[in-house]
Amino acid sequence: MQFGIVLCKPHFLITFECHIKKTISLHSFMNINQFNNIFFIGVAGTGMSAIAQYLRGVGKNVSGSDRYFLPDTYNETREKLEAEGILCFLQDGSGITAQTDLVVASTAIEDTVFEVQKAKELNIPILRRSEVLALIAESKKTIAVGGTSGKSTTSAMIFDIMQYAGLEPSIISGAGLTSIIREGKIGNAKVGKGEWLVIEADESDGSIVQYHPEIGLLLNIDKDHQEIDELMEIFGTFRDNTKEIFITNRSNKLAAKLSVAAANDFATAASEGAGYTGTDFVQNGLHIQFSINGTTIKMNTVGAHNMENALAALAVVHRLGVSFDTAAEALTQYEGIYRRHQIIGEKHGVLLIDDYAHNPAKCAASIAACQPVAPKLIAWFQPHGYKPTRFLRDDFVHDIAAVLRPQDEIWMSEIFYAGGSAVKDISANDLIEDLKKLGKNAFFVENRNNLTEAIKPHLEAQTVLLLMGARDPSLEVFAKEVFDKL
Repeated sequence: MQFGIVLCKPHFLITFECHIKKTISLHSFMNINQFNNIFFIGVAGTGMSAIAQYLRGVGKNVSGSDRYFLPDTYNETREKLEAEGILCFLQDGSGITAQTDLVVASTAIEDTVFEVQKAKELNIPILRRSEVLALIAESKKTIAVGGTSGKSTTSAMIFDIMQYAGLEPSIISGAGLTSIIREGKIGNAKVGKGEWLVIEADESDGSIVQYHPEIGLLLNIDKDHQEIDELMEIFGTFRDNTKEIFITNRSNKLAAKLSVAAANDFATAASEGAGYTGTDFVQNGLHIQFSINGTTIKMNTVGAHNMENALAALAVVHRLGVSFDTAAEALTQYEGIYRRHQIIGEKHGVLLIDDYAHNPAKCAASIAACQPVAPKLIAWFQPHGYKPTRFLRDDFVHDIAAVLRPQDEIWMSEIFYAGGSAVKDISANDLIEDLKKLGKNAFFVENRNNLTEAIKPHLEAQTVLLLMGARDPSLEVFAKEVFDKL
């Protein structure tokens, strides 16, 4: 099957000729039901594995390869994918055959990769992950969760509430839900019998503009991968593409500008005029409590930002006919998601928490969420990417400095480098030096393997040690290694 398609940046929309300015929406001439034998290049990635599992769950023949699949080497993700009936191959082209009718390539896969070249030789259409997700979303009634922070958590809350309410939703997530991981699965996808699908709509690559959901949810807008003007344009398109109900956070000044109807929106103050208002927030240790429109919500999680995430979820499910009482019961059982304030363990009075925080707003919120847990907090952060760190340097310093208490400490190790031609003209130590100038307790340990020994003299009884970072697949192992060395 050959569509003569070419992938073009910035938003990976499909065009027949990249030099022709007119862009044709992929939804107008493609349908996910056209494809039955689908191969994923980079299938072990979080976003890719989620879509692969979903497509397998709806009856497609799915296979894939990944550079992390090595001969005679155990790989947990491979084992779980194969348990779902997804055939896994080395990244040598052997999995792509004349029977393959669609190849899906992650954004990290370049055109020079052998498997891409083989697919082209066989005239097999190639789509990016976000394009396939857009096709899937067109096949279901979709709730798309957007925003620069909190997408995975809020998607999980929506899914769990809908599950509890008997709506049997499907989900394609950017992180593993603990409730699904307990079933022995990767946890980032599940196919339900109901009509609704919950997805994350990613703004970082502009792919959010491809989705046309029945319900669009905008959590917040903060400086992250792009300048604010670019983000406002992208999220504005997301709003305009929403078919039925658009919900936004009126407590976030930028998100509030894109509101369609105050009655749909949520907020943390009655003065914002939202239809769904959270009040009376309290955090006791690892538990939070708040009220929404008079109903008390209790959750086993931390942070005021998770009240906002829960408010967003409650606003969505209430529009689907789920009562606040039912949703409140569901949220008391919410178990969280992978690497979002994940408690690794407690040893010698030190509670170790691992978190995916990676932009200024997320890091500040993560630190603030852990402060009520113990008198002292030590946060460690590994920035990722030289360009993003350079772009956000002042914001990282400002936001982290603003949230640290006098007794708290911030530590950093060198920037995670995933490869490529990045200009290495900034160091995590530059951020640490900036924080020192502001009078903060800031420390740099270039090699993170030396962190535990360096940090031990600073640990006291009743201390939270918070590890933060993203994009680096070894961070989960690192957290366990730190705990073992405490």
